[in-house]
Amino acid sequence: MKVPSQEPGPQSSDGTPAGSGATATSGLSNAASGPTDVGVSARAPLGFVSGHTRVNNTPAADMSDDQPDRRGAGHGPTYAALDLGTNNCRLLVARPSRRGFKVIDAFSRIIRLGEGVTATGQLGETAMTRTMQALQVCAAKMARHKVDRSRLVATEACRIAHNAPAFLDRVERDLGLDIEILSHEDEARLAVSGCASLIDADADLVLVFDIGGGSSELIWLDFAAHAGAGGRGPSRTLADRVDVQNAILAWTSLPVGVVTLAERLGGRFIARPEFEDMVTYVSNLVAPFEAKAGVNGMMHNRRVHLLGTSGTVTTVAGVHLGLPHYDRSRVDGCWITTSDVRSVTNKLLDSNYDQRVAEPCIGRERADLVLAGCAILEALLRTWPSERLRVADRGLREGILASLMSEDTRPGGDPRRDPTRDLRRDQR
Repeated sequence: MKVPSQEPGPQSSDGTPAGSGATATSGLSNAASGPTDVGVSARAPLGFVSGHTRVNNTPAADMSDDQPDRRGAGHGPTYAALDLGTNNCRLLVARPSRRGFKVIDAFSRIIRLGEGVTATGQLGETAMTRTMQALQVCAAKMARHKVDRSRLVATEACRIAHNAPAFLDRVERDLGLDIEILSHEDEARLAVSGCASLIDADADLVLVFDIGGGSSELIWLDFAAHAGAGGRGPSRTLADRVDVQNAILAWTSLPVGVVTLAERLGGRFIARPEFEDMVTYVSNLVAPFEAKAGVNGMMHNRRVHLLGTSGTVTTVAGVHLGLPHYDRSRVDGCWITTSDVRSVTNKLLDSNYDQRVAEPCIGRERADLVLAGCAILEALLRTWPSERLRVADRGLREGILASLMSEDTRPGGDPRRDPTRDLRRDQR
């Protein structure tokens, strides 16, 4: 198991927003000294910290070619990316293609690893058992496809649980999966990499956000300033879009996600007063970030849109589109408006738990979490009013795959020789 590196990079500090009872983690890369509660970048240097190795930041591939193809995608190295989150366990297995990469296998299961962790500070035995079962499937898929390179990461639940290191050591011992605990900064940057091809090329300011189970990552990109400094807008090619990371203006990680918010304020039985309590709670976490970053003052007469990569926004989009079942090809990359989001939220607030379960794009596994996600989204929309929101059914895993493949194609050596970044199944 690897833990987040403490190498120099955008600094992080903790700040407790007034009345929130929680701490937001942020980072900065500028001339300021000392701790700060918000990240404001003066053209952050290319490179992010991964485990104990500094590697290039890499944008995502054009993911129009990412539907699982179990017939295989020709010859060449096989890559895997695993995201062990607070709510979900997700795996992608892929090979490089002319358009970026071709997904040859995928897996996703709701495991709720972070169930109760905010109250106890521990991963529960039942949750760990569910997670081990899901990871066993992932390990089998990786072995079957003879994965050459992988990056396996855990996020907020494992960042805060005292027994997470012991659990991940058990995973490595029993299943041969070496899972690293990802830092907030790496998670934010990889989220940008994973969905960068969906950024409107004409946009000046873009908020990329990832509403997770235990935390929510917010990243503001300033393409107007980046272009003025000699940069360029997002590209759809794997190599060219490494530049997108340099457009980061400010980022933060909020210590709230759909699981933790639902556990704190309720999930199954949510009326409008309880929903407003959720929005207020999240808004109090967001406010110090906006106060320091000052993005609101930059939005006037600028082309702005939001880009959401999470189960919340894909669920909202699926309900808005009236899909009889979830269809990634209809959801990923679609545009919705603030009015669309609020119409879906109002519909769900007017529904009881069983009616939410009956929604084909929600189901029983998400019915008690979806309104918590809508509350987080509403807090973002109130803080940064924007009529346009693009939906991304992609993110961290795609960012990992793109970074691994880019490392292997850049000049100056083959990083696959570094044993810390290989799937070390033969040594188990």
